[in-house]
Amino acid sequence: MVDSGAKPVRIGCYSAFWGDSAAAALQLVEQEGSNLDYLVADYLAEVTMGILARRRKRSTKLGGSGAGGYVAEFITLVLNRILPQIMENETKVITNAGGLDPMACKAAIEAALTKAGIPLDQCKVAAVYGDDLISDTKTTLAHHPEVQAFSATSNPKDTDAQPKPDTPLSSLNAYLGANAIAKALNDGAKIVVTGRVVDSALVVGPLLHEYGWKSSQSNYYDLLASASLAGHIIECGCQATGGNFTDWQLAANSEHGGYANMGYPIVEFHKNGQFVVTKPKMTGGLVSVATVAEQMLYEILDPGAYLLPDVILDMRGVELKQLEKNRVLVTGAKGRKPTKYLKCSGVWVDGHKISGELMIGGEDAREKALAVGNAIITRARTLLQAFGLEDFRGTNIETLGAEGTYGPHSTMTKSREVILRLTIHHDNPMALRLFGMEVAPSATCMAPGITGAGAGRPAPMSNLVHFSCLIPKNDVPTYVCVGENGQVEKVEWEAWDDSKDYSTPPSLVPYDETVPETQNLQKVKLIKLANGRSGDKGDVCNVGIIARDPRYLPYIKKALTEEVVYKYMQHLCQGSVTRYELPGAHALNFVLTKSLGGGGLSSLRIDRQGKTYAQMVLSGIDVEIPANLLKTDSKL
Repeated sequence: MVDSGAKPVRIGCYSAFWGDSAAAALQLVEQEGSNLDYLVADYLAEVTMGILARRRKRSTKLGGSGAGGYVAEFITLVLNRILPQIMENETKVITNAGGLDPMACKAAIEAALTKAGIPLDQCKVAAVYGDDLISDTKTTLAHHPEVQAFSATSNPKDTDAQPKPDTPLSSLNAYLGANAIAKALNDGAKIVVTGRVVDSALVVGPLLHEYGWKSSQSNYYDLLASASLAGHIIECGCQATGGNFTDWQLAANSEHGGYANMGYPIVEFHKNGQFVVTKPKMTGGLVSVATVAEQMLYEILDPGAYLLPDVILDMRGVELKQLEKNRVLVTGAKGRKPTKYLKCSGVWVDGHKISGELMIGGEDAREKALAVGNAIITRARTLLQAFGLEDFRGTNIETLGAEGTYGPHSTMTKSREVILRLTIHHDNPMALRLFGMEVAPSATCMAPGITGAGAGRPAPMSNLVHFSCLIPKNDVPTYVCVGENGQVEKVEWEAWDDSKDYSTPPSLVPYDETVPETQNLQKVKLIKLANGRSGDKGDVCNVGIIARDPRYLPYIKKALTEEVVYKYMQHLCQGSVTRYELPGAHALNFVLTKSLGGGGLSSLRIDRQGKTYAQMVLSGIDVEIPANLLKTDSKL
């Protein structure tokens, strides 16, 4: 049961990414008032770090200082609007909006406070940094001799593409932990901005500060694991409250405005490690076991070994319980001592790419689009030869609106309206400009019904490639600076497990090995029996599947083998498929390597982050289940 003896720490998250709703922070601050202890915001995705790196490089080339490496919208669109309320309510703010330059972000916040008439000694601002491993003297992986490639499945074959040791890097950022955030709060900070910390640290830091957990406690790592899970569940904002939810109608048509007024998530965290996920009462969306479970499985790999800077989180035994409407209790997270390594996110430039789109309507639209796309590329190749340029490094033709992303599983063969999307990769921008010049002429020299090129001739851009690696903590110092003219202090890492064996221990929750009944079986779509959520980790996509009823799980397990999922997704997955089990949540997690065409920054595909993959699996794979079990569930 939830610890009712003390008031929990209440933390709300208003941002899942750089570009989330500008109204979200105001919603939480106004509706929760003084009941909101902390307001946190996640702005940094793998894609975002590449964008910030490109912005910093452009500023330097133009003779600037390389500034602009932080998310200025945090100040202009959010902080300036909520300053009166957070000061009155004593709500503290923690965010990674510092991006590549937390100290510059700190200075900009202090300038905004001064302009608003708020004394800086009454609202101390702190910066946490040390994650940025690129400097004037360190620009390649060769400067980090102990770097290791990161494998999504512990199999060396399942690592993302890595740059050569001497390849200049646009960015290389370590995922820092929560200790520096906790220290900043201990030293009186009211606003903490960080660089690339692990997402969950935005929640773990405040909880370390509030509860003062010590490594000498016998349950220390379990507490850190639970706090990390709380951070993981709310760091994607509305994805825990009905956004991106399989049963989307429940959220879209929910009371208090549905999608138009989605509620952002809040965790109520108790000192014993249990926590409740909820949202503001007068908001749309919903918080249910299913919405929380979907987010728990979002963008994870091995659920028994979720590697974080402060702890290794094991979520296989996590259980979810609906306490009442829009309140879900989360228990059962386990933790163990972290590794000596930090996961790092890096970006390098590998040539250039370009995308062009046309709408094509009428009979046989898909066939016309494919004919036009192939013809444009052929004409462009002729020009490459004429100008003495090499062939394209990669091309991709997609017919959006005709289930082009479904490959051989497409059932939409007679669409009368499609978007032809062409994406090309080449080392020379001139080659891509030649291709771009051939897109618009197709409207007069090719198929009928072509329109939609009003955006003008497409332009080439740098092809940024993301990769993950592991670097020893000893090579990554963490620094914190609190207050105006504050001293910069180094924050030491806590003890880690020096062993190189990070294999997952046996689950404390028994796996269901029930042999499914084989009599009177009936085929149904997986989506009738399960919820699902998918997301990216570099060139890896995970597909989480959660049984709607524990009784369905044995049949889902029998139907969804690694071989079945690989066969269905092999038009997208060029690597391997590994299945993991989460018996506490009655769920499975599939990890698909080399499945995103290179990953979110460099992929030529429209779905570069695997957002549609769970929907493909849910709607495309059948499960055999006893007819009598179906009859007991009126929904089926």
